[in-house]
Amino acid sequence: MATIDPNSSQAAIFEKLGISQKAGAQKAKSDTLGQSDFLKLMTTQLQNQDPFAPMDNGDFIAQMAQFSTVTGIQEINNSIGKLVEEFDQARIATASNLLGHSVLVPGSVGTPDENGELHGVLDLPESTISTQLRYLNAETGEALHFEELGPKPAGLIGFAWTEIAQELLDERARIKIEATIDTGAGPEQLSPSIYSKVISASVGSGDTKQVLLNVEGFGEFDVSSAVNFR
Repeated sequence: MATIDPNSSQAAIFEKLGISQKAGAQKAKSDTLGQSDFLKLMTTQLQNQDPFAPMDNGDFIAQMAQFSTVTGIQEINNSIGKLVEEFDQARIATASNLLGHSVLVPGSVGTPDENGELHGVLDLPESTISTQLRYLNAETGEALHFEELGPKPAGLIGFAWTEIAQELLDERARIKIEATIDTGAGPEQLSPSIYSKVISASVGSGDTKQVLLNVEGFGEFDVSSAVNFR
């Protein structure tokens, strides 16, 4: 019985495709195989198969399914890439919209806003029988204002100093806030959070590309860590 020489069969395939062995080697270096290339190669393979041992239908279907799967994955990757680009653009737009707003940042030092007010929040771990706030000049330590908030329930409690002296506003004075609470076991210090103005915003580099806010008196701040805006 006659046998099929694999080398001559491969050469015949290349010949029918209209390419030489050298050209075929060059094409093999290509990163991708297009759908038309695959179908042309598959057709030529069928035309040059051993008539005494034709390709099994299951093998043929498996090859088609494999190529379809690879093609589908490539299309999905392309779609995801486009979505990532659109998402990055949306993040940049979001960052620019935050300019001029105030973000709640952890810390005890802040500056009055454009309305001449200083706003912040206390996160009380328990209900208190006494809640006190002292406002001091952050540079000199001079006492500026005192406020007794009285008993407060556990949770977030907002506070504000709205009658700041014009002299302090003209100086753009940095004001330190000391919070003292008493839950029944004696006075203890509690660190507040203060609303501070967003000066600039940017999108960081790397895989995460997080939105970074440059906050007055605080520095760079990851927007994902922000609790609240005003």
